[in-house]
Amino acid sequence: QVQLVESGGGLVQAGGSLRLSCAASGRVFSNYVMGWFRQTPGKEREFVAHIRWNSGRTYYVDSVKGRFTISRDNAKNTGYLQMNSLKPEDTAVYYCAFRVAGAAEYGYWGQGTQVTVSS
Repeated sequence: QVQLVESGGGLVQAGGSLRLSCAASGRVFSNYVMGWFRQTPGKEREFVAHIRWNSGRTYYVDSVKGRFTISRDNAKNTGYLQMNSLKPEDTAVYYCAFRVAGAAEYGYWGQGTQVTVSS
């Protein structure tokens, strides 16, 4: 069982930066994948990025490429999402999640952290 706790959200002006953290408790296996998602009211949850826990290989949705960086610290069982050049359309609740590599679904989810970008 893995429990996830996000932190680092807040209010920032457009063009600013925030770093989200995702602390995992329990055993994180090397074949896990950590993903970041976001959701705004009335819309479906959107995939943002993921990172393979063992290799560090990353993948991003086009809308955040070049602005967001996903990373992880294996020793701390913590993942991060560095968000730069934030835009008002990045405003959402951000969630981290874990799945086994190759699995279709993410089985572990955090509670979410609010990110608000003002124009």
